[in-house]
Amino acid sequence: MTKPRVVIVGAGFAGYHAAKTLSRLARDRAEIVLLNSTDYFLYLPLLPEVAAGVVEPGRIAVPLTGTLDGVRVVIGEADHVDLQNRWVGFTQPEGEHNRLAYDRLVLAVGSVNKLLPIPGVTEYAHGFRGLPEALYLHDHVVRQVELAEQATDPAEQQARATFVVVGAGYTGTEVAAHGQLFTDALAAQRPRLKIRPKWMLLDVAPRVLPELDQRMSKTADRVLRRRGVDVRMGTSVAVATADGVKLTDGEYVPTCSLIWCVGVRPDPFVAQLGLRTEKGRLVVDEYLNVPGFPEVYACGDAAAVPDLTRPGEICTMTAQHAQRQGKLAAHNIAASYGQGRRRPYKHHDLGWVVDLGGKQAAANPLKVPLSGLPAKAVTRGYHLLAMPGNRARVSADWVLDAALPRPAAQLGLIPANAVPLESTSPEIPARAR
Repeated sequence: MTKPRVVIVGAGFAGYHAAKTLSRLARDRAEIVLLNSTDYFLYLPLLPEVAAGVVEPGRIAVPLTGTLDGVRVVIGEADHVDLQNRWVGFTQPEGEHNRLAYDRLVLAVGSVNKLLPIPGVTEYAHGFRGLPEALYLHDHVVRQVELAEQATDPAEQQARATFVVVGAGYTGTEVAAHGQLFTDALAAQRPRLKIRPKWMLLDVAPRVLPELDQRMSKTADRVLRRRGVDVRMGTSVAVATADGVKLTDGEYVPTCSLIWCVGVRPDPFVAQLGLRTEKGRLVVDEYLNVPGFPEVYACGDAAAVPDLTRPGEICTMTAQHAQRQGKLAAHNIAASYGQGRRRPYKHHDLGWVVDLGGKQAAANPLKVPLSGLPAKAVTRGYHLLAMPGNRARVSADWVLDAALPRPAAQLGLIPANAVPLESTSPEIPARAR
């Protein structure tokens, strides 16, 4: 008898853990196919450390093959779902079109950079959602510091040594925190550079980390300001140009570096499905089922999952939720074949961790506020537990960074035109789309 086929689209936190859990539950009784645009799971929380040269890029790219036993990995970009005939269309890396039939479908396509209608942003800013963008930012920062050292015009030197981060959420705060330490280390190796590189962190919100506990916000704000980061709340970019940004308060800041970290939006693929959405996310019930299509499940950032801990609300777009929703989708799929009982999704946040570089971090595990070294220990311990692989390699990079000077060479692997802000999938070359 032919095995039922479960197709999982996307290998982020939701898709990866759905595949891993289902492979354990199915035990060869179902064919599990994971469709993803890359052959790795990306551990997004450590991207700022990649950009700052703390962790090698390959460490946070966990291979799908070899870590997902019993799962067939198909590399391609999903571009169509036929819900009536039950198949997913996709484009392979070299441009060929193909399709996968399914008996059960899990949509875990994740999110992309959130854009705002600000003149010049898509032309002159770069996002921070993937490995190519982190590699590009690392090279860009090194290059700008090198060019600042060589510049004879003080105005050009200051512009090249100024880095503007828009968005003081989780990612933007970590990028600015690690970035200031990184450029300080670069400047220390260049005695001819007479100015200190400057990082700015902007957000229209009233405080840093507005979505997190106020005590974590105060800790992060204090660390950033003490480190020399120019933190400006209630302020954002009004216009971006090739040589600087005009702020909403009227000030013009000369810079060659605009890093866009204002948040994320559901993958535009969701809008193409013709299904009901809420805030751009696919509507599902508490069992992660798409209404009207009991064989289709959705989870992670692309799904509007009801938050049973906050009636009337939907779950926030976090890795904590995505990972647990992926696991639950696997359990409920197994239940649909008679293995166990399906369960509704319900999860209380267990706390947050924010790595601020050096010996600094902010954390509130189980709502206990921590800062400094205790928070750093909790933060790194959490990341090691959450990573599905490469733990020893990441730990080794942390030890080396603490003991040795940080390398500061440009790899030159990612040109600026390969990571445009409007790109929905920066890891896929434009010619393949």
